[in-house]
Amino acid sequence: MTKDILIVGCGPVGRATLALLQARGTPVRVAQRSRPANLPEGVGFTQCDVLDAAAVRAAVDGAAQIVVAIGFDYSGKAWARMWPVAMRNLLDACAAAGARMVFLDNLYMYGPQHAPLLETMALSNQGRKPAARAQITRMWQADRRVKVAALRAPDFYGPGVRLSHLGDTGLAAIARGKAAIFLFSPDQPHDYAYVPDIGRAVVTLLDADDDAFGQAWHMPCAPTLSSRAILAIGARHAGAKLRLTVIPAWLLALLAPIVSFVSEMREMHFQWDRSYKVDASKWSQRFWSDVTPLEDGVAATIRSFAE
Repeated sequence: MTKDILIVGCGPVGRATLALLQARGTPVRVAQRSRPANLPEGVGFTQCDVLDAAAVRAAVDGAAQIVVAIGFDYSGKAWARMWPVAMRNLLDACAAAGARMVFLDNLYMYGPQHAPLLETMALSNQGRKPAARAQITRMWQADRRVKVAALRAPDFYGPGVRLSHLGDTGLAAIARGKAAIFLFSPDQPHDYAYVPDIGRAVVTLLDADDDAFGQAWHMPCAPTLSSRAILAIGARHAGAKLRLTVIPAWLLALLAPIVSFVSEMREMHFQWDRSYKVDASKWSQRFWSDVTPLEDGVAATIRSFAE
């Protein structure tokens, strides 16, 4: 079923997926609000706002499968308004086209947990962003018209990934010879997913039989380290000693009422004040587990930012 694939959203994961599909000669198209810079030759493009039902239906028409790798402004209010509309439009369009959907998801819908995250954990409504993710999860789970596989991944990192805790203020800063800045404790064990591995996992689901759909899958990650340890790997590959500025909790509390981004980040504090591990044994038993080691992924990321 990989004769005609539509990638909705050409950010880091969309680009990684696109590169793999194009390399093997799979016909692939991209849809988003504006044409991506440096869109590879031979890749079709359709202008599409996922909040516009007619535009989504027109973009999905003719696709056997779609990959949804979109994001909205990091705002609980925006997520509550936009995500249900986008999911409804995507589900309706896939139903009309008879297309399967691989949905790139995160792990917010589990809320605060102390055990490693499992696909069987109950959905949580604690917090605006977790509630928005839980709502759209219920939407695709209840829709019997469309085959959906959700790939749930923790924080990303990798070449070109800037909007991440390891991005602009992390590995990119280190590559530029600056101190890294971290908003939460950098010393808790925390799983990160390497974007090229996520792209590989998306393609794996595109290639999978229908029995892999109608469910969620956790993205496998390299063995867990603390964020400080990962940043130290980056500093070593940059030929420097790690310089790390950690924003204290009291300052975050002071800034939250007046800086909306800080307020939005603090809502997700439960991902950072304890060990945050992803149990991907379900994926590993069905597919593969040979993810990129952190040493290799961080080195490639530092090189990309240095260039």
